[in-house]
Amino acid sequence: MSEIPFDNPAITGASDRDQEDPAVRREQEDRLRTVWAAPKGWRYWSAVNNTEVGIWYTATSFAFMLFAGVLGLMIRSQLAVPENDFLTASFYNQVYTLHGTVMMFLFAVPIFEAVAIILLPQMLGARDLPFPRLSAFGYWCFLIGGVFVCGSIFFDSAPEGGWFMYPPLTTQERFSPGYGPDIWLLGLSFIEVASIAAAVELIVGTLKCRPPGMRLNLMPLYGWYVLVVAGMILFAFPPLIAGDILFELERLFNWPFFDPTRGGDPMLWQHLFWIFGHPEVYIVFLPAIALLAMIVPTFAQRPILGYSWIVLAAVGTGFLSFGLWVHHMYATGLPSISLGFFSAASEAVAIPTGVQIFVFLATLLTGRVIYSVPMLFVSGFLAIFVIGGLTGVMIALAPFDWQAHDTYFIVAHLHYVLIGGMLFPVVAGVYYYWPLIGGRKMSDRFGKIAFWLMFVGFNVAFMPMHWSGLMGMPRRVWTYPEALGLEIPNLISTIGAFVFAAGFLVVVGDVLRPRGKEPYAKRNPWNAGTLEWLGEMPGENWGVRSIPLVRTRYPIWDQPNFIDDVDKGRFYLPDAVEMKRETIVTSVLDGRPIQCLRVPGPTFMTFWAAIFLGAVFILATFHYWYATIAAMVLATAAIIVWLWRGTAVVPEKMEKDVGRGLSLPLYTSGPHSVGWWAMFITMVGDGTAFAGLAFGYYFFFTIHADFPPPVSEGPGLLWPLVSLGLFAAAWIGAQAALVANSRAHVGLSRLLMGGAAAISLAAAAALVWAPYATNMDPTVHVHPAIVWTLVIWTAAHGAVGALMLAYCLARSLAGKLTPVFDIDIHNVALYWHFMAATALATVVTISLFPLLV
Repeated sequence: MSEIPFDNPAITGASDRDQEDPAVRREQEDRLRTVWAAPKGWRYWSAVNNTEVGIWYTATSFAFMLFAGVLGLMIRSQLAVPENDFLTASFYNQVYTLHGTVMMFLFAVPIFEAVAIILLPQMLGARDLPFPRLSAFGYWCFLIGGVFVCGSIFFDSAPEGGWFMYPPLTTQERFSPGYGPDIWLLGLSFIEVASIAAAVELIVGTLKCRPPGMRLNLMPLYGWYVLVVAGMILFAFPPLIAGDILFELERLFNWPFFDPTRGGDPMLWQHLFWIFGHPEVYIVFLPAIALLAMIVPTFAQRPILGYSWIVLAAVGTGFLSFGLWVHHMYATGLPSISLGFFSAASEAVAIPTGVQIFVFLATLLTGRVIYSVPMLFVSGFLAIFVIGGLTGVMIALAPFDWQAHDTYFIVAHLHYVLIGGMLFPVVAGVYYYWPLIGGRKMSDRFGKIAFWLMFVGFNVAFMPMHWSGLMGMPRRVWTYPEALGLEIPNLISTIGAFVFAAGFLVVVGDVLRPRGKEPYAKRNPWNAGTLEWLGEMPGENWGVRSIPLVRTRYPIWDQPNFIDDVDKGRFYLPDAVEMKRETIVTSVLDGRPIQCLRVPGPTFMTFWAAIFLGAVFILATFHYWYATIAAMVLATAAIIVWLWRGTAVVPEKMEKDVGRGLSLPLYTSGPHSVGWWAMFITMVGDGTAFAGLAFGYYFFFTIHADFPPPVSEGPGLLWPLVSLGLFAAAWIGAQAALVANSRAHVGLSRLLMGGAAAISLAAAAALVWAPYATNMDPTVHVHPAIVWTLVIWTAAHGAVGALMLAYCLARSLAGKLTPVFDIDIHNVALYWHFMAATALATVVTISLFPLLV
């Protein structure tokens, strides 16, 4: 890369002077338009760029939300009067289970990722996120899994155990016959793949694809919230995946993780579930705050006050949220010291949450507020969320929670926090950002009608639930008898729910109504100061005409002639001479440009990979094991083809002039590479899932006087230590292959890759042999069951590591992995650091730890 200071405004290259020629600019725009165009006809569904995938994601999330809303209205209709027979008890259980499941897993979290996929590249002045095909893959996983879970209710096969699925009622066939719990578990596990894929994409995009000059302290607040929330997803979802694995192993193979008669304990599920479940409340809440962080400064017409404070508050909220999971378990008989600690933590999280609310109020009070439909919904959020926060402080106190637990008081609190804290800001964001998506503004008249119907309907629906809950109305009941005094509050709540639904339908109608005769909105219609409003109306698929140089937090307000400079290509990548999709990769801290990244274009391989991977989960639900294995092979093949064709592509030249006299490399590897960061972040999430399984082992140790039990003989020391030694050898081989390749010892590197792959398979086999040879039966007691689980997890990762090394070997033989172009082996060597740590932790846990105690 050239050493020219990229941020010197006086420096221009020879080609930059041509930017003043309108004919040159038109030719550049034509090339950019061609390169970034969405496919036509049936190939449209092969699109991968953020403008298309983000819209699909958002629309699908709202479709699932409407489906869940209909289920919610069915619940309220059933409870409108006592002893109602509108729904049968069994079908009511299916309805309320899917209502909560869909709202939480198919709307509340995905809508954040969907909106971020649309907005984040534009806020960062990037042409696209670094892995557009990963975004598309995540969307197809989300759609397939969502349809599978939601469709179960039409076949009377939906789960009935609630969105929390507490065992043992849901793990034992005699209590929960049929496929309902399996559909819930395997369907949501597949959806969680989509959530984690999106989180990886968003973290890497935020850290590495900011425009030149945008240091971390100049990043839009939305970017900070994306980092915090995506990081929370990375640590919150894997424990649930670990719990899902244990849950499904018990249902499918009778491994007794939650069966107290064989050493298990249902409390393990609650710990793993709520380690996910309470952070998820803030995973839902913080993205809504992120939208407010963009909307409030615009309508106050001033920069946000306390930028550093709100960043620290967001990070603090995310951190504290992981110390609150027992907030949901006060009534389970935990020791008083635990209740005191988690009660204090539950109160403490109100501090950073309050800081964020007060920052917005201070910004509005010190600005000149422009009243608008988005601000109406912002004000509605502030009122409703504060009420939800106050009731949250109440139930954070264990004595009060014991009285309100499992009553409609909790239902009211939950909805005040989640709908008030999430849906109102999301609708505000829809009205605010619709010009970017549709090119036209939404109707102010419809917006005001929708707001008042939603605001009034919401409070009429959920405020009476506080009183009915304190009067003794339990949650999750199908009906209730007369003469308890619950008829009036339930009827009022039902009326309010329908009024609220009518308001939201007005929003839907405003989005879907024809606008063919309406004029396009003017550019930057709200006079905002951030980069997403650079786009013209209607927008182009390329995002920004040229990738800008940023020196302030509100460049449209603060940098003179900024929009004109972007439009006339006076910044970076104003052209697509090679007809490739390109964006700029910058350094994490200071936004210094380090690479011109070529992002892959449309493909159907992400669709097929999602189809085959979805088939693995769906076929396993119905125990079609041979078909499941076949689908797994096809999914693996599809992913390999996708990676082979679309990643680590060798460019035709080493560097490219990106404008303003700056040349950047077209290929980087190691920590400079976005692929290296993606691997690191993915393995952090993977390691968190493994930690969830290991937590299970140590949890059983703490609750049993003798664990492992005296009758358990395995897995012994010999074979686990042999396996650990082999895994260490494979790890050394992977690192040595990287070093040999970098020193142009290609033959030696290939030998090391092949040898390390073979050794890894041998290590996996030795580890599996250990419990098998010592006759550990996972159906007899929880100790052999949890040992087998850790062994299978580690062995499977060893097999994946061998496949990765074989892939690198094939790439090397094909000339796609060389001493210069070596992204693949760098990423695989990084994977093997995590693999070695996993193997060490497994052997220590199952073989060495029992000797110490």
